[in-house]
Amino acid sequence: MILVSPRNPLNIGAAARAMSNFGFLDLRLVNAYDVAFREARSAVGASAVMAAAREFPSVAEAAADCSLVVGTASLGHRDPQTPLHRLERGARLMKRHATGSSSGMALLFGSEKFGLSNDDLSHCHWLMRIPTRTQHESMNLGQAVAVCLYELSRDGRAPDHLAKVFHAASGDSLERIAGALSGLLERSGYTNPKTAASTELKTRRMVRRLGLSEKDADMWLGMLRQIRWKLDQDQ
Repeated sequence: MILVSPRNPLNIGAAARAMSNFGFLDLRLVNAYDVAFREARSAVGASAVMAAAREFPSVAEAAADCSLVVGTASLGHRDPQTPLHRLERGARLMKRHATGSSSGMALLFGSEKFGLSNDDLSHCHWLMRIPTRTQHESMNLGQAVAVCLYELSRDGRAPDHLAKVFHAASGDSLERIAGALSGLLERSGYTNPKTAASTELKTRRMVRRLGLSEKDADMWLGMLRQIRWKLDQDQ
């Protein structure tokens, strides 16, 4: 579980308690408001989760060891440009990934006030939404965490049709591929300086949509490094 820029200690504590309720014990926080984080450490029934919680300066670092990152979002009028699933289908896909992969996955929640930014969303393989009514889409952070974790926990039966374990690429590997590709696009003249930030986000999203295995990710990195080396030699 990754909470991005949480500011309310009650919400952090409620999220940690829901994690403890449903057996999800790895809490990571990105740019948490320090006062709120300190106060939340006394959350009733969640002391073990809070004591083990870790802080990170960025989403990329928090999810570096995760082969699947799923964002939760109430997007309003925004175009997510990332696959979006309702909670019930998203939970099934996450459980299938957990059954078929030996590496970790993360569920990403944004701040209470602003949700997830476009940069945060670019680190997600896909998004998951709770089917709330259009007139009142946004949920309290602690409640949203509890609803999502309940859906992930309520049916523990593993699918029996997966033929073999799929070792999905880690978030760190995908981030390195996206960074190497962005660098090459800039050197080739493909990237417009005025839209460089947007191109970087689109590149990151595209890499995550590829669904690469760790072995394929290593091959991609090797190819991109060779291209960069060849360009350096020809200068």
